[in-house]
Amino acid sequence: MKKGCLIVDELHTSIIANLESLGFEVSYRPDIQRREILEVIGDYEGVIVRSKLFLDKEFFNAARRLKFIARAGAGLDQIDVEEVEKRQITIVNAPEGNRDALAEHCVGMILCLLNKIHLANNQIAAGEWHREVNRGVELAGKAIGIIGYGYMGEAFAKRLSGFGCNVLAYDKYKTGFSDGFIREASLQKIFEECDIVSFHVPLTEETKDMVNAAFIANFKKNIYIVNTARGEILPLDNLKVQLLNGKVIGAALDVHEFEKKPSLSPDETALFDFFKTAENVLLTPHVGGWTHESYEKISRILFEKISRLSI
Repeated sequence: MKKGCLIVDELHTSIIANLESLGFEVSYRPDIQRREILEVIGDYEGVIVRSKLFLDKEFFNAARRLKFIARAGAGLDQIDVEEVEKRQITIVNAPEGNRDALAEHCVGMILCLLNKIHLANNQIAAGEWHREVNRGVELAGKAIGIIGYGYMGEAFAKRLSGFGCNVLAYDKYKTGFSDGFIREASLQKIFEECDIVSFHVPLTEETKDMVNAAFIANFKKNIYIVNTARGEILPLDNLKVQLLNGKVIGAALDVHEFEKKPSLSPDETALFDFFKTAENVLLTPHVGGWTHESYEKISRILFEKISRLSI
């Protein structure tokens, strides 16, 4: 009897033939919605997800045959890991697949923000030609703090190596990781030295709202902030205050706390309008790890990890 694997989000379709070579019967259904997933998931040993589905207790109660979950990406915040462990289900993810894409996106956002490229482009499109107001700031010589030194943080540090930066990294759960690209540092040292700080931490109860006003106030210098991790780690109302008082010189946000909300309250709409129009804020739609190359690499890495499972 063939093993079943349900794919509920869009993936590079090369994974279908690869899984079939392992003896899986693959159902590729990127348009399937939660109600139907709950109806059919009991027939499958494996499920591959990206971000549209929250895997909670209701899901696991329906997934009576499930042996593995493959997450097409890095974060596990939409999976009830406690339920997974209780039911002895294996999780695999693919941070190796989009780390290069995200690292390049981080560098691009920083260069754009420091050199006001987004503003200059809009001005030229409007027939305006301003040089002095678009005078940039060089990345060379700046101290950059990386908070969270996993796959993403490390790949970002490597991309910075040619810019002549002083790169410091802090990871609460790792030690002894200084290398040719970064200097391991305490959080206090990050606060004291850094001009730019970039966040590469998962969303957990510990990191939710971590980068609040009190956290930002710890920095000795006025800083630039880059967030390509999860929007919920950085409350936008706190960031707005710090942008207005100048403690945060500029912010590059690939993620924000409102991105998954179907609608916003009037207060949330007003807050988000501020960020959409602020000249020292750069926004992108959670595409930091979303390239043509990463799309294929994620599928390949998931297949390789699934192939090593005993199912």
